[in-house]
Amino acid sequence: MSVATQHKLLPEVEAFLSQSPLASFVGGEHFPNARGNLIATIDPGSGEKIADIHDLDAAEIDRAVDIASEAFPAWSGMSQAERSSILLKLADAVEERKPIIAQIEALDAGKIESQAAGDVQNFADTLRYFVGLAGKIDKRTKLDVPGHEAWTVKQPWGACAFIFPWNFPFLLIGWGISPALAAGNTVVIKPAEDTSLSAIYLAQLAKEIGVPDGVINVVTGRGATAGAALTNNNKIKRMSFTGSPEVGQLVGEACGRNLVPVKLELGGKGAAVVFDDVDVKATAEALVGAITFHTGQVCCDATRWLIHNDVYDEFVGHCKELMEKVKIGHPLDPNSEMGPVVNPKQRERVLGYQEKGTAEGAECLCGGGTATVDGFEGNYVKPTLLGGSLDNVAAREEIFGPVAYVTAFNTEDEAIAMANDTDYGLANSVWTADSERANRVAEAMVAGNSWINAHNVFAHGVPYGGVNKSGVGGGVLSIETLMDYYRSTSVVRPSE
Repeated sequence: MSVATQHKLLPEVEAFLSQSPLASFVGGEHFPNARGNLIATIDPGSGEKIADIHDLDAAEIDRAVDIASEAFPAWSGMSQAERSSILLKLADAVEERKPIIAQIEALDAGKIESQAAGDVQNFADTLRYFVGLAGKIDKRTKLDVPGHEAWTVKQPWGACAFIFPWNFPFLLIGWGISPALAAGNTVVIKPAEDTSLSAIYLAQLAKEIGVPDGVINVVTGRGATAGAALTNNNKIKRMSFTGSPEVGQLVGEACGRNLVPVKLELGGKGAAVVFDDVDVKATAEALVGAITFHTGQVCCDATRWLIHNDVYDEFVGHCKELMEKVKIGHPLDPNSEMGPVVNPKQRERVLGYQEKGTAEGAECLCGGGTATVDGFEGNYVKPTLLGGSLDNVAAREEIFGPVAYVTAFNTEDEAIAMANDTDYGLANSVWTADSERANRVAEAMVAGNSWINAHNVFAHGVPYGGVNKSGVGGGVLSIETLMDYYRSTSVVRPSE
């Protein structure tokens, strides 16, 4: 049964999709692949084709970077007030079109529509946040140097490149390009080939509301061709990549050869350390909610649940009950609580880790396998809870699906050691009523982010980034992020 049969699309969404095949948008114009090569975009919830997008080649990617570079002098030369006015107008337009963009995102990424609407709002809020920061900073800093008059001045870099993953297409574009644009850079956006539609819509919207041509450019295509061409282009001034550690290594290598500064936000295998003084049911609800949010396709999720032995059985019992009640359905169904994973390949990855985990001795405590949604042949899986030794492959490798792994601990030191026994280092959480213990454990866990009595907390103004296999090059959402998009020049005049 088609999506259109069960869930009415907005007229604006239908009009946008009717442009298929959808071209990239560069320099304020549609930017098709000259040879007509296309990629089918599939609704993860139904398995039906939504539209086709153009598959750009390396020469076309290079031309897009040239166009962004050519637009840079005029954009960076604007006053901060003029540039901010344009970007705030874009933020307002995104917010006004929230239902449209959210429905596009839900169809394209398999994201629950209400959650997609939250992502769109986050984009607008993030853009406003960085515009506000950029208007407050002093780009000139006087230096106290005996015998010299000296200062530093901050300038934007130029054309900056961004490669985004398929799990949070629109939200992560906001996190990435907002500080770059606010600082006066131009951007070239390469979305994932599975989820390019909201990026194309954004570029068209930017043109409509008056963002100068060449400032926001979207190039579509496969990672191995279009993504690699963007990464290897030596005219980009900064690179930002969000995705897997394996691809992140390739991006880092290419940027190293070209001496291009790079920011890598990669995967995770986060821990939630739960002590015996918590509200067990409420904590179980929070962690089940986190692992089922966007079907577990969240790099900073807590996927290793370390539970104090005294409350282990009670905690697992609540989790099993909660997981079995999760309403799985199409992303446009308002009753759905969890949608599909993004594509058949990801579904097989999730199911494969369930099989490998149990083969290595893990116990399947709840769920496992595919899920059935009446009327739709989508990429649905059941939320799953595995238990056993942390030596298990399902406890050590990133699965990127609604699969949690639970084990017990007895002492605080043991819990910290277990949490840190991983190659990753993105985000962990500690759950306890003891504030001193919470602070102690949060600071002792090796990761870019530690949360207390919550998980997946993203406040504007708090740096978010990873360490070890989870990333390098700084984080997002803070003043430090904005400063990444300025280069520094030292100016010195010797005193006479």
